[in-house]
Amino acid sequence: MHPPLTLHKHPMCTEIIEQFQKCHVEHPIGKFFGECTDLKIKLDRCFREEVKTLQHQHHAPRSYFG
Repeated sequence: MHPPLTLHKHPMCTEIIEQFQKCHVEHPIGKFFGECTDLKIKLDRCFREEVKTLQHQHHAPRSYFG
């Protein structure tokens, strides 16, 4: 399962989200039989990278006297 596929919430994964949604539209039955699985895997990896990047940004040391 993946989070809601809103483009503005996942700017790093926009291209893959669009491809994944297009695949689901073009293969309404095939999506249940693995037609879009490769894109799903890419999407999951992209979401993981996005989370790592955001965590790194939030936990980066800050200079309060700069």
